[in-house]
Amino acid sequence: SCCFHRQCGGCQIQAMSYEQQLAFKHNKVRNNLLRIGGFGPKELDRIMEPVVGMEEPFRYRNKAQYPTRRGPDGKIKIGFFAPRSHRVIENHCCDLQPSFFGSILSLIQNFLEEYRISIYDELSHQGLVRHLFLRWGEQTNEVMVCLILNGKELPHADILIDRLTTAFPQIASIQLNCNTAKTNVILGPVCQVLYGKPTISDVLCGIKVELSPLSFYQVNRSGAEKLYRIAADFASLSGNELLLDLYCGTGTIGLSM
Repeated sequence: SCCFHRQCGGCQIQAMSYEQQLAFKHNKVRNNLLRIGGFGPKELDRIMEPVVGMEEPFRYRNKAQYPTRRGPDGKIKIGFFAPRSHRVIENHCCDLQPSFFGSILSLIQNFLEEYRISIYDELSHQGLVRHLFLRWGEQTNEVMVCLILNGKELPHADILIDRLTTAFPQIASIQLNCNTAKTNVILGPVCQVLYGKPTISDVLCGIKVELSPLSFYQVNRSGAEKLYRIAADFASLSGNELLLDLYCGTGTIGLSM
């Protein structure tokens, strides 16, 4: 199991085996249907489908947002918030994300320390770098790096770009996102492209999608494909129906049909 799970505020049930996690989630849905939905036990035994799990429940997340703060020792910490706090637990090796995400974090952390870039402080609303945002197109292998700033410019940005693109040729987009508001919302409304393209692409159920820092996209691509195909099987569409994809966002469920 993950060595961070008791400190990190991300995974609440990572100490369980994956089989136990699926059983826990199945029972949670079943109990809610009993208690809130008014279904009977025998009825649920008849209608509830088994939980659909993953073949590989690790390294699947294609997006990560990392708060960046200075710790009590004055050193930069990049990772995840501890439960019910804004104290950062440094973590460059989360088991749910591609391993190269951690390598990118370490490179950026070294850059920030070397050039003494100021780090955001929530209490004073001072400091520049608030979060780091990474996104990966699993099918294209394109990677996006976005720094969320309490400002509009990153000092020595050209050096960081050179280091990142040399070490990670798959990086197709490096961007800055400006968020100067006193808020817990991570991303601000404006992005500036420093290198490459404004979007990266991926393929979901045979459909090419373009992803910006502000795009919503399923973080578990393989899991989404599996569930979309099950929904399509349940729908049993012949090709003659009028299909309405309501509250659809970019429409990946409807398009996958």
